Amino acid sequence: MPVIGFTFQRLEGQRLGGQPTGEIKINSTPKITELKEVGLPNTDKKGIDFTFEFVTDYNPDVGKVTVSGNVLFVSDKHKEIMAHWKEKKALLDDISVEVLNYLFRRCLVQITAIADDLQLPPPVALPRVEHKKKEKPADKGVG
Repeated sequence: MPVIGFTFQRLEGQRLGGQPTGEIKINSTPKITELKEVGLPNTDKKGIDFTFEFVTDYNPDVGKVTVSGNVLFVSDKHKEIMAHWKEKKALLDDISVEVLNYLFRRCLVQITAIADDLQLPPPVALPRVEHKKKEKPADKGVG
């Protein structure tokens, strides 16, 4: 079953130091910090509220962008998901893939905008348009 809700609770970006020289390594890491079972309005179904934090670090230490919030998820396996979380503080593999892919899609867009405002490189490679050089026609010999 799908993600049915998403909210940012905190958006924080910080540029550290001066202009970096050399290669900048960028690491983006999502982390699920808490799960809560919640009732869904106008239905007897239960949903799961995932609290997350998504951090993008720049090395050398030139900046950091952190976003956090909540994802509302509905699944027929909500009891199994909650039991697995309580026991291991981890998500079931199939749920983890779905939620983390959703977080990458939503958070990296926001982090890219914040990084741009802070004049930091984007956390993902963006397509670049380049001017195509015209080839010179081959010289025709006189003869």
